[in-house]
Amino acid sequence: MEIAAARRSRTPAIASHPLPNLIPKHVPPRNSTFHGEDWFALASFWHPVALASGVQSNPVAVRLLDQDIVLFRTARGVSAAADICAHRGAPLSMGKLEGERIRCAYHGYCYDAQGRCTEIPAHPDAPIPEKLHLRLFRSAERHGLVWVCLDPSSPREIPGFDEAGLPGFQVINIPPLAWSASAGRQLESFCDVAHFAFVHKSTFAAASPVVPRYSVEATPDGLHADFTSNVGNVSDPGAASQAWRRVYDIHVPFTAHLLIHFPGQGRMAILNAGSPVAARKTNVFAVVARDFDLEKPADEVIEFQRKIYAEDQAVVERQNPEDLPIDLSEEVHVRADLTSITYRRQLAKIGLGRTFTS
Repeated sequence: MEIAAARRSRTPAIASHPLPNLIPKHVPPRNSTFHGEDWFALASFWHPVALASGVQSNPVAVRLLDQDIVLFRTARGVSAAADICAHRGAPLSMGKLEGERIRCAYHGYCYDAQGRCTEIPAHPDAPIPEKLHLRLFRSAERHGLVWVCLDPSSPREIPGFDEAGLPGFQVINIPPLAWSASAGRQLESFCDVAHFAFVHKSTFAAASPVVPRYSVEATPDGLHADFTSNVGNVSDPGAASQAWRRVYDIHVPFTAHLLIHFPGQGRMAILNAGSPVAARKTNVFAVVARDFDLEKPADEVIEFQRKIYAEDQAVVERQNPEDLPIDLSEEVHVRADLTSITYRRQLAKIGLGRTFTS
C-alpha cells in the first residue's frame, strides 16, 4: 500500500540532456495514420521507443506516431532526431557513429549531439550553412528505456516506476513486442480483469470467471484500480484458493503500472508501456521488478511474460473496431468493465476524439 501511495504522490523528474537548438515546430509527418487533433494530443506525451541497452555503438532507427527517428549515443546521452539528413534526405540510421558525431552514409555530412552539422567533406574549408541542422526531439533514459517526446514545449512527465529503485527488487527488461493493434486496445487488455479465465488458461487462470467488486478512482493523470481475486499463477497449486491483490495505476495515454501482491510476502511490479508506432501498430515495452526468487534466472520471467502477452495479442489483434472507441455508447459495458470505462473517459479528457485510432 505504501508503494502505491508514494507512486501516486511523487512527480518524477525528467533527466533529459538540454537541447538549446531544439526546433520548436512539431507537425505530423506526411504519412500520418492519425487524425490531426489526436496526433497533437499524443505528441505531447513521452513514449518509450527502444531499450537503452540497444542504443550503443550504432545509430538505431525507430518510429513513433509515424515519425521516423534516429537514436544515437554520445557522451551527452542518447539524442533523438528525425531520421533524415538535412542535406539530401538520406536516412541517418544508415550512417555510423564516429566519436561524438553521426556521419551520413550518402555524402558523409557529420552532425553532433545537438544536431549541428560539423563537417561537409566536399568543402572542408567552407562555412557550414546554419540550415544544416537536424530536427531534434526531446529524449531521456528511464527504467532501462529510451523515451521520446515530439512536442518540445510539453510540460508532461515520464511515468515513474518506484520499485526499480527500491532495495531488494530485481529489475528485468522484457524485449519489446511488436503488435499489429492500437496502443489503446493493448493497454486496455493489460488492465482488463474479466478475461483471465478465458485468455490465460495456461498461465494464470482463475477457478471462476466471476469478477468480484473492485474500486476504481480517476487520478490527475489516469486512474487507480484495486482488484483482489483468486486469479493466480497456475504453477501454484493453491492459487485458486488464495487471494491475489492487483493494484493498477494507468498513466494516460498508454502506460500502466501493475503491482501484484502474491499470497504471502512476494511482490511483482510490471510497467507496461504501449508505444504507438502508427495508429494500429504498437511496440509494447514491459519492465518487471520482483522482490522474490532473486536467485532464479531472469530468462524464466521473460519467457513467462512473453507467453502471457502472446495470449493477449492473439485476441487484441483481431478486435473490431481496431481503434478504441472513446464514445462509450459505441460498445456495451458491464460492472466488470469499470477500469475500461474510466480509462476511456480519461483519454477523452486529454483531447482524443471520436476519430481516435490508437
